[in-house]
Amino acid sequence: MSNSTIISQYIPPLSDPFLQIITVIVILFFTILIGKGITIYLQRSLKDKMDKEHLNILLKTIYYGLIVVAIIGVIFPLLNIDTSGLLVAGGVVGIVLGFASQSIVGNFISGIFLMIERPVKIGDQVNIDNKLGYVEDIKIISTIIRTYDGLYIRLPNETVFTTSITNYVANLTRRFEYVVGIRYEDDADKAIKIIKGLIDEQPYALVNPSPSVFVDNLGDNAVNIIVRVWAPATEWYDMKTKLLWIIKKTLEENGIEIAFPQRTVWFASELNTKRIGIEHEQNRSVTGTD
Repeated sequence: MSNSTIISQYIPPLSDPFLQIITVIVILFFTILIGKGITIYLQRSLKDKMDKEHLNILLKTIYYGLIVVAIIGVIFPLLNIDTSGLLVAGGVVGIVLGFASQSIVGNFISGIFLMIERPVKIGDQVNIDNKLGYVEDIKIISTIIRTYDGLYIRLPNETVFTTSITNYVANLTRRFEYVVGIRYEDDADKAIKIIKGLIDEQPYALVNPSPSVFVDNLGDNAVNIIVRVWAPATEWYDMKTKLLWIIKKTLEENGIEIAFPQRTVWFASELNTKRIGIEHEQNRSVTGTD
């Protein structure tokens, strides 16, 4: 039994030409009406979640897809047009195209979900699949990233959608952290007070969440002070690169030095010390150096 025969059991064909024309017009009218209603609803729901150009492509695909389904699935059986050959040919073509373009279809579907979910937006600073940079564009098939050193990278949307995404500016604020090591003989309380004062002078250092400055641990060569500061995401990098140097200079101006690795060597006995001194003098006399 052919597909047209099965369909005709539910949609009997019309023999009257005038009735056929009226029925086709009515079906097309209601199909267009339903298509318009769906596209208007989707446009209102997705206008803030998708780019205008991409949204128009999606709406047109849905709109004309409904019309094609109505013509092949309803109007053709009413006009007693055999669609079995068309369906078979379409099925074969669909299978061939499916195998040939499965990656494209996957990227297309992933692109739609990306535009709806919006984990990234144009202009965001991101890390996608270990690619760091700015999002230049989000297309139906691919996402364009401009790296910090100006390289152009095109990522398939399927890769973007299925991999982890780090968005550095999705939140309004970000925190940065320093480890400032000072000498043991320096006053740690004084250093903490100075650092807190410097943070308070920064116009973009947030009060809430509040900054924190405290002694974290006693290292081999230094007393390590942790400095944690919250800043707006747009000012985070500039402030992070500037504040550390200000802290270093101000501490040194107040007699507090940044510690560096040091080693003290203890000799086992005074005899070993003298022996090393004698060997040194002998080496100088042999080489003729002063």
